Amino acid sequence: MSPAAPGLLASVTDLHEMELARAGGADIVDLKQPAFGALGAWSTQALTAAVMLWSAWGEQLGAAGRPALSATVGDQPMVPGLIRAAAERVAGTGVPLVKVGLFVSPHANECIEALAPLASRVRLIGVLFADEAPDFAVLAALGRAGFAGVMIDTADKKAGSLTAHLDPLTLGQFVAEARRHGLMTGLAGSLRLEDIPALVGVGADYLGFRGALCEGGRTGTLDPVRLGQVHARLREPSDH
Repeated sequence: MSPAAPGLLASVTDLHEMELARAGGADIVDLKQPAFGALGAWSTQALTAAVMLWSAWGEQLGAAGRPALSATVGDQPMVPGLIRAAAERVAGTGVPLVKVGLFVSPHANECIEALAPLASRVRLIGVLFADEAPDFAVLAALGRAGFAGVMIDTADKKAGSLTAHLDPLTLGQFVAEARRHGLMTGLAGSLRLEDIPALVGVGADYLGFRGALCEGGRTGTLDPVRLGQVHARLREPSDH
């Protein structure tokens, strides 16, 4: 039996794109500002408005009928106090899934431990970077700290897509190891339409897109037609 198709995470830059992503069938609407780095963050005011819109969707569609909502905390230095403060800021707006970039650093474990108290109150998603030779040993630390999930993305968007850095076999090992620690999984990083067939077989819970959904690349504007193409490709029966 083929594995269930991964969900679609669509990164959006404003409330209008949020609406387009919801209408286009995104399973997670991800609030991110690509112009500000790999995990560029929305302002507190904009996040609060986004949570209000998401709450209104819940009233219209029921909680089960709306996509999940995630937001990034920005490209933070791996300093425990700073990363905790950034995550607290985003969590304080009511965003239910908070994505924290974990850059390769000798202080990664300290940063994860600093986030453990927050992980008991909000669903934290750790983000590793494929182009930084990530250490999958960190997955055990994320599990211990109570994180809800983990994603692999790319830090340098000019250095090629996720598949240029990690092959499907390695990504499959990442997914299996993350599951062993109770973490949901996502793959992202300049993914293109043609990357989908190989990645569906990896078995991650979500695939994340920005550039492939946009007219003019990741800093362009969300295009409903491109979103529709990605959504359809994700749901095509695979040979795996």
